[in-house]
Amino acid sequence: MKNDKLQKHKKEKIGKNLLFRISLLVIFAAILDMSMEWGRTFSLQTALGNFLLIAFILLIFYKDMMRYNPAIKQDYRLILLILTLLSGNFIIGRIFDYVLEGFAATFGTIDPSLFIYAIPLATGTMLAVLLIDIHTAIVFTFITSLIAGLWLNNPLYSIFTFAAGLTAAFSVIRCKKRSAIWRGGLFVGLVCVSVSLMITLASGEFLKIGTIVSIGTSFLNGIIVAILVSALLPLFEYFFKITTDISLLELLDLNHPLMRELLVEAPGTYHHSIVVGNLVESAAEAVGVNPLLARASAYYHDIGKIKMPEYFIENQMGPTNVHDKLTPRMSSMVLVAHIKEGVELAKQYKLPKSIIDIIQQHHGTSVQTYFYEKAKEQKEKENASPHVSAEDFRYPGPKPQTRIAALVLMADAIEAASRVLSDPTPTRVSTLVEKLINHAFIDGQLDNCELTLKDIREIKIYFVYLLTSMYHRRVNYPGLEVKDENTHKEPAKAQTA
Repeated sequence: MKNDKLQKHKKEKIGKNLLFRISLLVIFAAILDMSMEWGRTFSLQTALGNFLLIAFILLIFYKDMMRYNPAIKQDYRLILLILTLLSGNFIIGRIFDYVLEGFAATFGTIDPSLFIYAIPLATGTMLAVLLIDIHTAIVFTFITSLIAGLWLNNPLYSIFTFAAGLTAAFSVIRCKKRSAIWRGGLFVGLVCVSVSLMITLASGEFLKIGTIVSIGTSFLNGIIVAILVSALLPLFEYFFKITTDISLLELLDLNHPLMRELLVEAPGTYHHSIVVGNLVESAAEAVGVNPLLARASAYYHDIGKIKMPEYFIENQMGPTNVHDKLTPRMSSMVLVAHIKEGVELAKQYKLPKSIIDIIQQHHGTSVQTYFYEKAKEQKEKENASPHVSAEDFRYPGPKPQTRIAALVLMADAIEAASRVLSDPTPTRVSTLVEKLINHAFIDGQLDNCELTLKDIREIKIYFVYLLTSMYHRRVNYPGLEVKDENTHKEPAKAQTA
């Protein structure tokens, strides 16, 4: 009976999802069709034919995306983003076409068909590569060029649009700052000029005055694309909750208010976070994740320690330890609180959701071993019978859900543990890294993050290499030896990171 209900519920859910996707296809195909028919003499037959052609093209686009990224089947936000980019691109193009037609009418001696080279259809492609990925942008360009040729009934314009779109995609594929968008716009303008000259040559119009007009309008295309992308990118980032590499670079600025506050309030945690950032970035590309997101996540993973920095070992300056006056259970609760405090600070400063998730997951459900063992010792000394449960000393989790979260979890533990190595030789560093990563694996902290055994092996190699480089040997400089007199030889004992 239960199985029948589950099967029925599953079929209903599949039916609703299918209906929703078909509805999106019909709605956006209709929007694209209307943008094409705007300003023309309406013909039901033509409009219906264009609608069916556009719907068929969109269906091919969707099928390709399903093959390339199967997760899109459940990611309605991504589907909506792609369709919004596509339809919005043609709406903007249609508006520019209307304005340019009016401009051409003002100067009646200029052929209006030459102004189509200024229609900025590469805008959608550039936004697609910045917001999604290069594969989507390339297919987006292909679809846009097909619909553009259908719109203007001009196959040569499809070639022009395709060339402009591909240039826009590849010019910002490694975009690390907003000024790169303008460089991409310049490349788009130059390619548009080149292709428009080829088209005028193929049309037998090369030696006429129209050639000069097509050069000007084609170069203007790239400038308009850069302006539109610069204006629209922050809007798409905000409404669709997407973090681009440009936004990540802004977060990596150490003058960010949160990073400055961390430096002032918890300098030890600040330094720890920088080193963890170096570790995760070094291994990020090896496991196929965004190194910028990995570093940014590491920078902000411990920002919750700003609230009570003196309770964390890396920020304790004197010989005393505040945890000596607390019970192990209370100390554990204080440490766990830095995750909640970190999430609240991240939301207050509007950090991306991907980073907030990693703040929550960077300890997983691991046990605070130091305080757990301390609690057991106290019970033994008191001859108390109640059993001390490890569950009382676990972080709330969840376990890392992404490979970046897993990288931060491992690097966080390894960096903290490496500080207690008395003689950090390559062999000892390698043993430490091996031990801590294996412990995280056995403890089940890596169960949900899609890391393969090959990935874990690569992570170990990168972590060992970087840590060994950090703890390189130095020679003693004559006359500059520092004696240990009048210094505290005993560090705080609690490993509370």
